[in-house]
Amino acid sequence: MTRVDEIGNGDHVRGPADAALTVIEYADFQCPYSARAHLALRDLDGRFGGIRLVYRHLPLSHLHPLAELAAEAAEAAASQDRFWEMHDVLFERQRQVVDKQDLAVLAESLELDIERFRAEILERRHRPRVQADAARAHHDGATGTPTLYINGVRYRGDSDRASLASAFNEALGG
Repeated sequence: MTRVDEIGNGDHVRGPADAALTVIEYADFQCPYSARAHLALRDLDGRFGGIRLVYRHLPLSHLHPLAELAAEAAEAAASQDRFWEMHDVLFERQRQVVDKQDLAVLAESLELDIERFRAEILERRHRPRVQADAARAHHDGATGTPTLYINGVRYRGDSDRASLASAFNEALGG
């Protein structure tokens, strides 16, 4: 059984540090199953008293042509302290993101410095970070998205709300 529970300084983390549940998620902003997991995790957060979510990129470019660029867009937003806002909007408007220009539209909707955002995307400034996350994913045994680790233990179920709720109850000893 693969255990993954080390959280690094560069990781994107949302939620209380003392949460009973820590979920490390490897995901792809263009993957419909990752989007479903995003909705489920958001809905379950309050039910379980706050979930500590650690997000790492695993763009599946062979399936989703904009996956790597979407991850880089999230990192460009992170450089302006808006990672989670971009994370959320990328999943919530996933079906509307069909080309590179759509990423700039999302950045504008978040009131990012659009010139800085565009320059960072054009330069591919955040590509090394995205690739490092993907390499870590493969090291941790993640090859598809979403891959979740709940309190350090690999979760192998579905990404829907009911399945995740059951897994969270089990992780909490319930």
